[in-house]
Amino acid sequence: MLEDLGLDKQAEAVYREMLNHPTMTRAELAFVLGETEDVIGSVLDRLSRLALVQQDEAGPVRPVRRVRPEARMERLLARQEAQLAALQQQIEASRDATAQLMSECTDLVRGGSGSRVEQLTGIEAIRTRIAELTGRICEEIMTFAPGGAQRADDLEEARSVDRPMLERGVRMRTLWLDSIRNDGPTLEYAHWLHSLHGQVRTVPSLPVRMIIMDRECALLPVNTDDATAGAVVVHGQGTIAALCALFEIIWSTGTVLGAPQPLDDRGLTPQERGFLQLLGQGLTDQAIAVRLGVSHRTARRIAAALMEKLGARSRFEAGLKAAAQGWLLPSQ
Repeated sequence: MLEDLGLDKQAEAVYREMLNHPTMTRAELAFVLGETEDVIGSVLDRLSRLALVQQDEAGPVRPVRRVRPEARMERLLARQEAQLAALQQQIEASRDATAQLMSECTDLVRGGSGSRVEQLTGIEAIRTRIAELTGRICEEIMTFAPGGAQRADDLEEARSVDRPMLERGVRMRTLWLDSIRNDGPTLEYAHWLHSLHGQVRTVPSLPVRMIIMDRECALLPVNTDDATAGAVVVHGQGTIAALCALFEIIWSTGTVLGAPQPLDDRGLTPQERGFLQLLGQGLTDQAIAVRLGVSHRTARRIAAALMEKLGARSRFEAGLKAAAQGWLLPSQ
């Protein structure tokens, strides 16, 4: 469990030897533990950064002072508690921001925001209005496409709308979920967009389905759980500017289609990081599956892989260990 405090098994062994024999030098530690002096030196550097040992310029190594290790452990625990407190503040801030966003969206639908809002009911009305609006686009369209794998008829409908725009030189940027990389038809459609000079990136999760057209209006669903039930077309400089800023932030974090998904300094894929972030927000595996656009079975597989990496025996323990080790904080 000391690994959660940043003290791996090798460092723990060195530190225990020093506690038992306070006057041992680096060379003696290497001999007793069967390691090279370079390895011991690297371990001592880690212990020094944790304020558990002090190294002088001559080379001998001793504990900071001959006292019990509780003081050092308290310092490490305090650091972990500070990280957890920062994480809790981050989660609370996210909840507050989400509540504010939902309030503003409700205000938009009721027409009380000062922005002009059109309300659309049913999938046919939505498709008709999208066709009208996209037919007038001159410069740019930006899209959040959550939901993972798409139905064949929806993809065919999208082709008929997207091709004319791309052929007349409209800049098209689309953000999909990472999960489309495992769905043949949706991935083929994304590559088709790319072949016509559309730009495609993927991210672990997206906040809402959204289309921004020429930075003048945006289409958003009324019900985030059922995008086909109804939608609003929002006009208004302040609202559109905020939605464009949201798009640019998430776009900057996306992985270009065709590029391998990069591992962070913890060895996690973007999808695994996304899973942990949602887990930290208290979502169930089923809710996380929906946000990631994957099946419940796939979500369980991701959870199992993360539990193995964390050495956890349960989902709850995985969440605790991920928080303790800083995995829920932004990667460096």
